[in-house]
Amino acid sequence: MGEQLRGSSTHLPSDPEHQAGGGISGEAQKVPIVHPVVLSYLQKIFDAHAHKETKTWSKTDVAAFLSHVQGEKTAELAPDIHPDQDWNFDAFLRYMTSESANAIAPHQKQDMTYPLSSYFISSSHNTYLTGNQLSSDSSTEAYKNVLLRGCRCIEVDVWDGDDSDSDTSSSSDSDNEDDSPKAKRKYTATKVKEKVPSSLISRLERTSLGKKLDKYAEKKPEPAAGTTTTGTTTPTAAPVTTTDAPVDAALEKQSTGSSLLKKVTSLREPRVLHGYTLTKEITFRDVCHTVRDYAFTVTDLPLVVSLEVHCSPEQQETMVHIMEQVWEGYLLPKPDEDATELPSPDSLRNKILVKVKYTPPDKEAASPDLSEEEQKKRLSQVKTSSSTQSAKKKHASKVIQALSKLGIYTRGVSFKSLTQPEAAMPTHIFSLSESSVMEVHEKSQRDLFEHNRRYLMRTYPSGLRITSSNLDPVVFWRKGIQIVALNWQNWDEGMMLNEGMFAGTGGYVLKPNGYRCQKKKALPEATTTTTNDSNVAPQAEAVTHLTMDLTITILAAQSLPLPADEKSPATFNPYVKVELHVEEPGERHGTHHHTHPDHPHSSSNEGFPNDGKEKSGEYKAKTKCVKGTVDPDFKAQELVFRGIKGVVPELSFVRFLVRDNASLARDSLSSWACVRVDRLKSGYRWLGLFEGETGEDGEVTGEFSREGGILVKIEKRLY
Repeated sequence: MGEQLRGSSTHLPSDPEHQAGGGISGEAQKVPIVHPVVLSYLQKIFDAHAHKETKTWSKTDVAAFLSHVQGEKTAELAPDIHPDQDWNFDAFLRYMTSESANAIAPHQKQDMTYPLSSYFISSSHNTYLTGNQLSSDSSTEAYKNVLLRGCRCIEVDVWDGDDSDSDTSSSSDSDNEDDSPKAKRKYTATKVKEKVPSSLISRLERTSLGKKLDKYAEKKPEPAAGTTTTGTTTPTAAPVTTTDAPVDAALEKQSTGSSLLKKVTSLREPRVLHGYTLTKEITFRDVCHTVRDYAFTVTDLPLVVSLEVHCSPEQQETMVHIMEQVWEGYLLPKPDEDATELPSPDSLRNKILVKVKYTPPDKEAASPDLSEEEQKKRLSQVKTSSSTQSAKKKHASKVIQALSKLGIYTRGVSFKSLTQPEAAMPTHIFSLSESSVMEVHEKSQRDLFEHNRRYLMRTYPSGLRITSSNLDPVVFWRKGIQIVALNWQNWDEGMMLNEGMFAGTGGYVLKPNGYRCQKKKALPEATTTTTNDSNVAPQAEAVTHLTMDLTITILAAQSLPLPADEKSPATFNPYVKVELHVEEPGERHGTHHHTHPDHPHSSSNEGFPNDGKEKSGEYKAKTKCVKGTVDPDFKAQELVFRGIKGVVPELSFVRFLVRDNASLARDSLSSWACVRVDRLKSGYRWLGLFEGETGEDGEVTGEFSREGGILVKIEKRLY
């Protein structure tokens, strides 16, 4: 069956601040109302500890319950909770419906004075898209949405806004005088089909997107013998915006007499879109205005703007003028000399960091952004000086000095190896696709881990993820990669884990001990030593791995959201599934020589289990379903996980999924929650939920459910 694609756009909520993603979604929530099924369990819990005659708890009983059952610290209780008084049932109910009884511990204040490389940063991939990678709309609302949800690294793909973005490699294209929208749409669709592999096209044939391509495009011709099907890196010939937006008058006055400025203002301004696709465009200026307006609404921590530049030198100059004008006061001042170390997030508050390809001052060009396929070729090439020189000539960059200079602490450098000269430049950042990271880790896992303690790295989803699905970010965080870019418009496992990592943090999380670098300019010589010993396990040496026993008792739930395909609570049959996301032995050691005893036939890619995805089924359990209700009584079913080894609490997660047990169809997702193990609180707790497949066409909305939640008991032991 052909792969199913969602519609071309995704629902963007009117209140994105309370949509999951890692912004203020982690704020403590009170339970506004308690339904009878939950209230009955709370009464039983209270009665079990109350004096038979008085039906109250003494101050001693209150202290014992809070300390031994709940693991609470009195100083961290909500202001209206009084542990120094006797409690009747109303006082107990006040506690259990307060933010103090949440299953997720509030985010603790972090030390923000380490270098940037010592933090995980909540990051977005192809931020401008509202849906799938081939036919969805681009929108400034998508930037607003992720910024209000706490994203701290956004991506902007910038293309020429004039007619120079047509495909100049084909002489027949330049002779085509038909510039009608229909002709341009046909041209674009044809180029999409040429870029997408034939195997993938066949999977799309039964989808709505495949029908769109067939409607507008010429059929993809079979390549003649001896020819290649590699496309050139040029943007789509989507209809060009008709508005000529000149550079601001003040800037024009400052540069009077400049022939370059006259040339720049004669062009249409750069635009933002996904090249060689059917996606709609927006202007670069509009994106910059949206970023300015919402970059620091929910947090003052620095924002990284990752530019993928496909523009001519003239339009790059326009980009520079727009950014300097619109982001005035937010851009970093140009330094007198290159930095010798990365600054801290604390020193960069309310600042925009431009990530752009680095062009050395003494050279006209550097290597351009490489595709995933080109990265693989680079990794397999023998890196001789002659081949490096020829590669530079073949891939001459068009990133001008004026634009490159804006990348002060985030200088994009094309990856060749972890020992290339630029790898020792404190301000460099490598961008690798998920598959390229896997290859590097397989060959040089220790060097990769050491690099990411001191320098920045970004990874992004494979280009074949056309439905905007996501990689498992935890696998890459465990390699120390700071910027793991995800498709925020798609609520899948990857984005749920991102919520678990960044909830309430403002988008920056300090790495665990051993994953971060020291707070001084010169690191000891030993930490810079590299090794090719594939049997060395850097994470095992750097941090303490614990064993965990975890029992989750599911008591009852209330106001569970109905999936879109359910019209009545009477046909809704909910159950709760719990999954643990913990590090696997093979993943930790990063080598196929360490075979997991439960998986003796695992492949040489064991360093990245399941092709870069967490084996979510390794540790999972679920309750029985309760028929015909949104307020189910789960009868205190226990889900038990014992002896889970290799747990780093800051990089391990518990995911709760509430699904509808459908006998003849897929079990739709009602709601969900994801909690980092170090923030999972013990005792009787209220677990708030985010909505699942409740939106139009059954898409996951990720919006917080105001009344929906589960009453649970958590028993957690780490040793």
